[in-house]
Amino acid sequence: MAEVTEEQVRGALSSVAAPGGDKDLVALGLVSGVVVRDGNVGFTIEITPEQAGAFEPVRKQAEEIVAALPGVLSVTAVLTAERVQQQQRPQQPPQQGQRQPPSKELVPDVGAIVAVASGKGGVGKSTVSINLAMALLAKGLKVGLLDADIYGPSMPKMLGVYGRPDSEDGNMLEPKENYGLKCMSIGFLVAEDTPMIWRGPMVMSAIEQLLRDVNWGTLDIMVVDLPPGTGDAQLTMAQRVPLTGAIIVSTPQDIALLDARKGLNMFRKVEVPVLGIIENMSYFACPHCGERTDIFSHGGAKATAEEMGADFLGEIPLDMAIREASDAGKPITAADPDNPHSQAFMAIADQVWEKAQALKGDSQGPKIVVQ
Repeated sequence: MAEVTEEQVRGALSSVAAPGGDKDLVALGLVSGVVVRDGNVGFTIEITPEQAGAFEPVRKQAEEIVAALPGVLSVTAVLTAERVQQQQRPQQPPQQGQRQPPSKELVPDVGAIVAVASGKGGVGKSTVSINLAMALLAKGLKVGLLDADIYGPSMPKMLGVYGRPDSEDGNMLEPKENYGLKCMSIGFLVAEDTPMIWRGPMVMSAIEQLLRDVNWGTLDIMVVDLPPGTGDAQLTMAQRVPLTGAIIVSTPQDIALLDARKGLNMFRKVEVPVLGIIENMSYFACPHCGERTDIFSHGGAKATAEEMGADFLGEIPLDMAIREASDAGKPITAADPDNPHSQAFMAIADQVWEKAQALKGDSQGPKIVVQ
């Protein structure tokens, strides 16, 4: 079967009428960012923020029409206001000292929001995120987990939940749930092997939709698994979401710690409190002989925390049980709460909750400083 082409996608979308008129999406120039890879299709529909409600049924209709094309395996359509904002006014850099308060309306009933970040990939940030969320849940809290890693969503597999989210009213998505943990991820909306070849504004729009258009309900705390680095996703969270604080995850070796410093400094520049640093893959204990090996060195994250005036939250070893539990969709903190590694996550969760309680009363929001 021949691969579907961008021309075929646009041809199909030309049959989708925009609300309140007789012209279609393509004729109005609302379709952009069409990506076709191995039968997986993605595109954006550019609107104003005020049109979001009216265009949501149109977005779904567009997905259905493109999905009916021969050779299409999955379709993801995203609403974004990028084009209109650019036409209305040029983007002006914020002035030094100018505050840009985040919008509480995105998540009005969430008490505290904690972002888990890393300067580079491969340090086990997602493993820490899900086990931290499960540890907070074990404390009796109402917890949500947002997988904001648009390019590499891993929470569906790690939580053991799949399939598209339900929607009772056709507008708000219901978060997926397992072990009592509410979770939302772009991975629930696209095929597992779909590459998200999106530019920054599309990523930012998707993250906002995963917050605003999901029925999170009332939560004591939300854990946000950010993608690695210091790019658009991190800035979106800092500027648009009332973050209570951020956690930096790093492995002990120097190259990882170098990037961890960058991540920590980024949050400080936008005045998001850094709750502390976690050293993941801190050491390896042989399951056969019990001998400990510091594969990636040891203690570097603690030393970096002290050097930069941040708290050290704890260390998590490189252990097969943690890896196997994550691969099986059964986070070790939920599957084996008495495990010493689970207890380590519990101790970290205690610190995070205590710090979040102390900080969430500060409603001033982050300040973007340009130097």
